[in-house]
Amino acid sequence: MQPSSEPTQTPGDGALLSLVYASRAVVGFGLDDLDDLLAHARSANARAGVTGLLLFRDHRFLQLLEGPATAVREKMAYIAEDPRHDQVTVLLEEQVPARQFPDWSMGYAAETTLQRAAVPGHRTTFDDLDFLPDDHGGAPDLAAVRELLQWFRQDRTGAGADVGTARAR
Repeated sequence: MQPSSEPTQTPGDGALLSLVYASRAVVGFGLDDLDDLLAHARSANARAGVTGLLLFRDHRFLQLLEGPATAVREKMAYIAEDPRHDQVTVLLEEQVPARQFPDWSMGYAAETTLQRAAVPGHRTTFDDLDFLPDDHGGAPDLAAVRELLQWFRQDRTGAGADVGTARAR
C-alpha cells in the first residue's frame, strides 16, 4: 500500500485544537527572515484552516496555533523540523470550543507593541517562562501564557497586534 499525501483522519479531528509553543530562532535570523516566515505561514495556514498568533522577541518565538487537530499537529511537526527554530517546546495543547483568533491566518505582535502597551502577563523576555511539564495543569507559567493570549484576544483590533510585517515599525 502506497502512503497517501492526504492527512489521515483520527477520532477527534473535527474538534478544534489550540497549541502554544516556544522556540528560539537560530543565530543569524533577522527581520527579513521573519517577514519571509510570516508571509509563508499566513499562506500555508490559510490553506490548512489554521489560525493563530506569533510573538517574537529577543530571538524567541511564542506562538499559538489553532484549528482542526490534524492540521495543527502537522504544522507543529513542520515547525519542530524547521531549521530556523531551535529548542522547540510545546507549552499547551488542548481542545477548545472556539477559535481565539478566527480572522488571523497568523497575527503578529512586534516587540515595540509589547513594550508600549500595558500587557497583562507581559514578560521582558520569554526566557523566564519555565517550560511546562506534561502534566502542567495549574502551573503558574500556564496562567501567564493564558493571560497574555487573553490580552491579545481582547485588543486584537487596536494597538495590541499588527497583521503587517516585521519591518513595518
